[in-house]
Amino acid sequence: MRPSALLPERRVWLPAGLAAVLLFVAYKPFGLSPLAFVALVPFLRELEAARARGWTGWTAARLGYWFGVVVNGVVLYWLVIALWHFTPLSLAGYLAAVLIVLAPQWALAAWLVARIRRTTTLPLVLVFPLVWTAVEWIGGHLGDVRFPWLGLGTALGGVPLLAQWADLAGARGLTCWAAWVNVALYEAAMAVASRRTRRAAGYAAAVLATIVAAAGYGAWREHTLVMRPVATVAVIQPNFGYDEKAASRGTDTLLTRMLDLTRRAGALPGVRLIVWSEAVLDEFFDRRPDVEQAIGTLARTLKTPILAGALDEQYGADGSWQYYNAAFLFDTTGSDRAQPSYRKTYLVPLVERVPFVNPRWFGRLQYFGGFGRGDRFPVYHIAAGRFGVLICYESAFEDLARGYRRRGADFLVNITNDSWYGTTAAPAQHASHLVMRAIETRMGIARAAQTGISEFVDPLGHEHDRTGLDTLAVEAQPVLTTDGLTVYVRLGDWVAALALAGTAAMLVAAQWRRHTQPGVA
Repeated sequence: MRPSALLPERRVWLPAGLAAVLLFVAYKPFGLSPLAFVALVPFLRELEAARARGWTGWTAARLGYWFGVVVNGVVLYWLVIALWHFTPLSLAGYLAAVLIVLAPQWALAAWLVARIRRTTTLPLVLVFPLVWTAVEWIGGHLGDVRFPWLGLGTALGGVPLLAQWADLAGARGLTCWAAWVNVALYEAAMAVASRRTRRAAGYAAAVLATIVAAAGYGAWREHTLVMRPVATVAVIQPNFGYDEKAASRGTDTLLTRMLDLTRRAGALPGVRLIVWSEAVLDEFFDRRPDVEQAIGTLARTLKTPILAGALDEQYGADGSWQYYNAAFLFDTTGSDRAQPSYRKTYLVPLVERVPFVNPRWFGRLQYFGGFGRGDRFPVYHIAAGRFGVLICYESAFEDLARGYRRRGADFLVNITNDSWYGTTAAPAQHASHLVMRAIETRMGIARAAQTGISEFVDPLGHEHDRTGLDTLAVEAQPVLTTDGLTVYVRLGDWVAALALAGTAAMLVAAQWRRHTQPGVA
């Protein structure tokens, strides 16, 4: 194969750039959510043009790949800044993420659509939503390189009224809907261009009907959902910058400040739980029992549980050692041993776990590349209720929140350290996932971030007491919950299952037709 066959055509750059800009501003911090309904139209137009020119699945995959490069390169530009804190090869890490992990997912979607459309009569309005939803699911299940950041449906969290039916179908259902609307609007535009006004009107009416239905369901849920307070939770945003935190290792400066902020939080009216941010001290309690004792003593004095992000470790019988990004609950007796620590399960690729290699190789590089993967999911009990913990970007994994709800959690706590993102779009993108988790499970969420954004999200997906970046804040709010399990919690990610099955069936049909009917390419 000639190298030129791998390169994009010139015509790709403009539509790919347009799609990138539309998606970028559809997500937070801009939050122009309705643009998610048209952001993929440039991609669809190029795919259909390629089909009209008789392109093969390979050439369609090349088109999709370069769209993926441009879109992910723009939306996730902040990876260069974030990775710089960990390695001078941050640009290489950014390019690897975009070129090797993310862009191939767009290539796969394009290849599947081209293969199915080339050898069957199935319409784009059926094929594309199923394929796009299936590939989005695949992206969140790629082992060490899984990265389900900002699914298409997550953009709609900026308009909670339209996102309420995620309690039935999850964020993946919203993705399938948004992908379908993109196709319908594309088809309407093509019909207008060819002066088929009735066809265009039919697609426009169908889109309007689904939006009205989603808004109607949303309005009904917002007026009828019964929410009750569980506990007043205080979240501490200490505003320890990345460099400050690194420079303070080996001293108790940050511990002293955290204890002072915790006393301030404990003095707020009605507080029943105090939450620290992710790994705020970078300490192993087994090695620093004085730190563990100081936190426990304060919890006992305040008569208020403290959830503290720290590091955990475990030694095997063979002398092996694993360390974990973890959370510890200090109860009102001052003990953090009555309930097990939560050890982060989904690790940030490269930063917390270098993909596909033995983590023991990184055992001496503490805080980078060799974290162990947790395998226990405690639902913490406090006097006021029960909650589950999500650490950092685990907020993007819907199965964790769903699992906590099934095991009896009343609310969720998300602790994170977003200081390495700086003032990029990443903190706002990161926090946006919690809107979907709250609606899917109908649980409230308290979020404590080291430098922001900290906030509270109610079961309707509305955000409260949202803090700014690079500010010190101590906030307290009653966390709300609902009774009963949603359809989505009960059935799981059924939309993804249908999309995967549908895509597989269409692909099989396409392959069968290709081999059984002469003249079909």
